[in-house]
Amino acid sequence: MQEQDFIPQSKPDPIESGKVSWQSPSNIALVKYWGKKENQIPANPSISFTLNNCRTTTSLNFQHKKAAENKGDLFEFEFYFEGKKKEDFKPKIYTFFERIEKYCPYLKGYQLTINSENTFPHSSGIASSASGMSALALCIMSLEKELFPTIPEDYFYKKASFLARLGSGSACRSVQGSLVVWGEHAKIEGSSNKYGVEFSDKVHEVFKNYQDTILLVDKGEKKVSSSVGHNLMHDHPFAEDRFKQAHKNLSALKGVFASGNLNDFIEIVESEALTLHAMMMSSNPYFILMKPNTLEIINKIWAFRETTGLPVCFTLDAGANVHVLYPEKNKTEIFHFIENELLGFCEKNQYISDSVGFGSKKL
Repeated sequence: MQEQDFIPQSKPDPIESGKVSWQSPSNIALVKYWGKKENQIPANPSISFTLNNCRTTTSLNFQHKKAAENKGDLFEFEFYFEGKKKEDFKPKIYTFFERIEKYCPYLKGYQLTINSENTFPHSSGIASSASGMSALALCIMSLEKELFPTIPEDYFYKKASFLARLGSGSACRSVQGSLVVWGEHAKIEGSSNKYGVEFSDKVHEVFKNYQDTILLVDKGEKKVSSSVGHNLMHDHPFAEDRFKQAHKNLSALKGVFASGNLNDFIEIVESEALTLHAMMMSSNPYFILMKPNTLEIINKIWAFRETTGLPVCFTLDAGANVHVLYPEKNKTEIFHFIENELLGFCEKNQYISDSVGFGSKKL
């Protein structure tokens, strides 16, 4: 679908007021998206596991504006996070509304109240923009569904992902599916730069309930915002080779998901994580986002894997925390290792137990 397909072509059915609620998960990229073009278009394709336990629940109350109450051509909304009004969150949401106005022109006709909460601590170092923006986009699409009752389900979810992308790039991978691809790729049918699509090729049983134990090495705010990090790729000396590498790794993962070859899975996923950080360390300005304890954990994982032969690996986001990935069938032995040897490197021994999930859910 093209951008113009997401612009309403008819007048909405009138609706005075209502409330909708959605729960949407975070996700962890296996092939990393790093670098973007204008309008939140990715410079390379990515694929992610949708998580199960790290979720955002968002409700949207809407009240149609009466002519006398209309305060001009403005978006009118209040935002509450975990029950408290958050004025400092509003500018980001206002920017999001401005970006999607062309596709959701009805929004200025309503007074909105947004309530949002996470299942994970806001200060945990787990990015909440993916789950938060996807949940909000889905709420907006539920409002649109009431205004345009005949829109089909496929359109609903594609547009939700399309809108979520305009709020936070990775949010488009949190709408549907266990494995989600975002970005055009020659060997993945239906892949798009404009929205995420569920990976529809064969997936081996071993990946159906993969485990992700998130080790909270550093619970502080991000040292480098995602927008700043992505922009550093524009004149990066290694950018073009990195983009080619992402395409190659995604092609390879397609075969890995079909075969269940965990050795190849581990090699690709760990290489992607380290490449992401290598790009930041070789940019201008440059950043080191890993902490000493991040490296301690990585070395412990490598030593444990070599000694035991168990298929445990790591991936990283743009920060110090470590996602430890492993099959459910090896959960007992590997979690015992995490408890005994890795938690000591975490801030206050804190971690989050998670696994592959199934996407968003209307409440």
